[in-house]
Amino acid sequence: MNRLRPHALSLFFAAIFVLALWGQSIAGLAQYNEDQLAHASEPVSYVAFLTSSAFVVDVAENWQSEFLQFFLFILATVWLVQKGSPESKKPGDEGVGSDEDQLVGRFAKRDSPRWAKASGWRRTLYSNSLLLVMGAIFAASWWIQSIAGAVVYNQDQAEHGRDGGDWLDYVSTPDFWNRTLQNWQSEFLAVGCMVAFSIYLRQRGSSESKPVGTPHQETSTEGE
Repeated sequence: MNRLRPHALSLFFAAIFVLALWGQSIAGLAQYNEDQLAHASEPVSYVAFLTSSAFVVDVAENWQSEFLQFFLFILATVWLVQKGSPESKKPGDEGVGSDEDQLVGRFAKRDSPRWAKASGWRRTLYSNSLLLVMGAIFAASWWIQSIAGAVVYNQDQAEHGRDGGDWLDYVSTPDFWNRTLQNWQSEFLAVGCMVAFSIYLRQRGSSESKPVGTPHQETSTEGE
């Protein structure tokens, strides 16, 4: 347990992610088979449902919105600030910072990541690696959502005696953008509320909150 405790936050979210995904698959299978029976079709097995476009599109739809949220938040917090929020840098600290601030190149510590000590493209790549990975996962999830969504959409069109279309036709439909934007707006709302609420509200003991007695207008207490 002592070896796991330093990683408890990651392990906790990994565990509840797996449980939630499993729960979604169980509930999704039940709903899918209800729809199958309502359309006089045969129910499918659990494995068949897991590999179906119906399940994949729902999972990918949520993933792409979550990673878009983090991608934009990481990018925005480089250049934009919010006075009083612990989710923001102090006003005046906008930008990518100096090499000394970022502990790169000749300012790197003895145990700094190897690519932080490097120069050229390796340092540039590592300096932006979090944003790049978040953006890549978002793009991949969005693409998978669109592919699986096109299959589900065409199946639905066929069941109602209407013609389907190709991938480009589907990503131009209101159905695709309705599914996409309803997730995006909720993510943007959640992040915006976190930034704004954390100016005035507190949670004692949380790293996502300022200390309880910190003045509202104080953005950061690091180093004080």
